[in-house]
Amino acid sequence: METLRVKPEFLADIKRGYSLIHKDAVTNRHYLETEGELFEVVDQFNRFLGKAYYGIQNKGIGWILSTHEEEAIDQEFFNKKIAYALKQRDSFFNDSNTTAFRVFNGEGDGIGGLSIDYFDGYFMISWYSKGIYQFRDQIIASLDILTNYKAIYEKKRFDEQGTYVDQDDFVKGTPGVFPIIIRENGMKFAVDLNDGAMTGIFLDQRDVRKAIYDTYGKDTNTLNTFSYTGAFSVAAVLGGARETTSVDLAKRSLAKTIEQFSVNGIDYEAQDIKVMDVFNYFKFAQKHDMKFDLVVLDPPSFARSKKLTFSTAKDYPMLLEEAISVTAKNGIIVASTNNASFGMKKFKTFIDKAFKDTNTKYKIVETFGLPKDFKVNRDFPEFNYLKVCFIQKLK
Repeated sequence: METLRVKPEFLADIKRGYSLIHKDAVTNRHYLETEGELFEVVDQFNRFLGKAYYGIQNKGIGWILSTHEEEAIDQEFFNKKIAYALKQRDSFFNDSNTTAFRVFNGEGDGIGGLSIDYFDGYFMISWYSKGIYQFRDQIIASLDILTNYKAIYEKKRFDEQGTYVDQDDFVKGTPGVFPIIIRENGMKFAVDLNDGAMTGIFLDQRDVRKAIYDTYGKDTNTLNTFSYTGAFSVAAVLGGARETTSVDLAKRSLAKTIEQFSVNGIDYEAQDIKVMDVFNYFKFAQKHDMKFDLVVLDPPSFARSKKLTFSTAKDYPMLLEEAISVTAKNGIIVASTNNASFGMKKFKTFIDKAFKDTNTKYKIVETFGLPKDFKVNRDFPEFNYLKVCFIQKLK
């Protein structure tokens, strides 16, 4: 096992439990050859810090798995990590009203680069580097030992071009007949675990959908932008919205949104579903002086259309200005981003800039991060990537 020395400026975070090894954190990275190989990290005095695996993921070259020098990274290690994570989700497994949730959340549960989601009897494993994928057999064996399941599916999210690897996602068990219908706080959603990178629902937005369902959707005319499969629109309708408009550029969003409405017994023909560029829709709404009581903004971190390249880190204030122009007085804007490159404090500066630039007063009435099944290390908020603000437009 190779030994890599951590530079002094990175020591404090690692000693506090920061498990990602930054590419600039070690002095002798060239010793590593094959993703998946284990190595030890030490300080400048050769004092042991942890055992890690080599796996290239974004700005990191690996993750610390254990800070105990005598602990072996073997089948028992993976069994213990996954067993503890499953135990912490007992309340979810025992809730018949919510049958889809995250059972293992990467570094928050002790193994960076790995996530495992549960969909009513089906597990979906996501691998975020070639390195963690080398432990595939042990991790699947842990699920065999610790759980009963219908089937296991997987997503490889580590190809060199940064795009999803086309594959058959079925691993073992009895293949599902998709879509399956999962429940979430009483709502129903159609899910397909063997249809490319997406499943049909983003589980990290569960609390936000619940807030719309419980409180913010009632008696509203709702605009759901970057709507994907229309899950926020479903929450709004079931929460008492008068009408919804779902807008997404992807052609498949039409059929997927119709499907989500239909499994909830909603007449999709009574809802407006637009397959078009969101910014073009804003222009259309402004031209016709349309106003919405609830506007949902949940854009991808980066998107490109024929006329526009959009980045949340750069363009979110501009997106908010468009939303402000079509939001009714006292209406609510749900501003959301999953961009991990900035935190909630920075995100709120985007909000403040947009409202000041449009000479509009506002109040942030509620904020959300990741739900509790998406376990994160509280000392390092960058891992709590989800930032959602419910903003009331005052005047």
